[in-house]
Amino acid sequence: MRILIATSHRNMVGGVEKYLQETIPALAGRGHNLALLYETAYRRDQESIDRVGIPSCGTAEAGLEEALRFVRAWQPDIVYSQGIEHNELRSFLVSRYPAAFYAHNYIGTCASGQKCHAFPSARPCDRHFGPACLLLYYPRRCGGLNPATMWTLYQRSAKRKKHLEKYAAIMVASEHMRREYLRHGVAPARIHLAPLPNPNESQQHAVPRRSESPNRLLFLGRLTKLKGAADLMAAIPLAEKQLGRSLTLTIAGDGPERERLQILARTNGIQAQFTGWVGGRQKSELLQQADLLAVPSLWPEPFGLVGIEAGAFGVPSVAYNVGGISDWLIAGYSGELADGNPPAAEAFGAAITRALANPSHYAKLSRGASEVAARFTLASHVSQIEGVFETILQAKRPTPNVLTTGKESVDARA
Repeated sequence: MRILIATSHRNMVGGVEKYLQETIPALAGRGHNLALLYETAYRRDQESIDRVGIPSCGTAEAGLEEALRFVRAWQPDIVYSQGIEHNELRSFLVSRYPAAFYAHNYIGTCASGQKCHAFPSARPCDRHFGPACLLLYYPRRCGGLNPATMWTLYQRSAKRKKHLEKYAAIMVASEHMRREYLRHGVAPARIHLAPLPNPNESQQHAVPRRSESPNRLLFLGRLTKLKGAADLMAAIPLAEKQLGRSLTLTIAGDGPERERLQILARTNGIQAQFTGWVGGRQKSELLQQADLLAVPSLWPEPFGLVGIEAGAFGVPSVAYNVGGISDWLIAGYSGELADGNPPAAEAFGAAITRALANPSHYAKLSRGASEVAARFTLASHVSQIEGVFETILQAKRPTPNVLTTGKESVDARA
């Protein structure tokens, strides 16, 4: 199968690129021919998503017309899109070739992409994308305060929504995202659930944690308001009071909220360590040392892959029940959930207490986290997307012109 990977970045930027860095060699290893089409200028001195050396073309370097010639000359059987910014390029791909789209985020269903209100308090939004979103953008603080930015984001999302109906298939990571696209008019037969694979699969640890008094919390992520680390800072003193012991917190990440969070940690008397952004070996070491992963996201995470990463090390999670998190965080089995409608620090603190109060219950959560993480394999994910591709191509193949007469079927070409 000739598969064109279409995406925005060739360099490593975030979760989409990490996904492709794992998926591209897996598809190549199964005998598929791959090519890469990307938009943003590629820097050779930075890490790339295509370490297997496949044919590639970037619109920033070659220009749009040359990129279109590249695609025509390569003649893909199918386009596997991860989200293309350029409207003309996206239109060309979906109109000329069978295309499957993996929806990593709320593309085409939210102007800001956050699917979350910030006022009067942060909480997930379940509104259908449309003109009413413009009326609520300011009152609900859906994004910034610049009206030009608001209009640009709305137009971009509206164009993407129109293209949703042109994809032969849309793949999503969670039941939450499947429901999101169903609500936005995508036919059920075109939506396919394909959960993200565990990037720590090769480091799976079967032995659960057996600490008699687990107290080491870990937060992994960008330090923004919607990631909810401030809620975590408010929840920890409440959990310490309920548990009757101190907890420690490691904040691994960076972002605009870092200084504020450091002040909150001092104000609340929390034993907190700020490591800055980590990756690779350092990230694995932090997961090996942690007892509990805190995922206090206020916005509806499309999936929340960090919980699966932690589960590979036998580390259970505590999180608000928002977005796709409940697809992998099974309350009382692989972690504990706090009510996320709306998110409240008191509920998050109670969830921490439930996870850590009883050593035998904690050991059960550790075993459950490891077992759940083991379900999300790269092999099963690649098999799922291969199945979707084959279904698309089968639908495009001409069917024999068969006439049915009574109990007999007669080929009309005979």
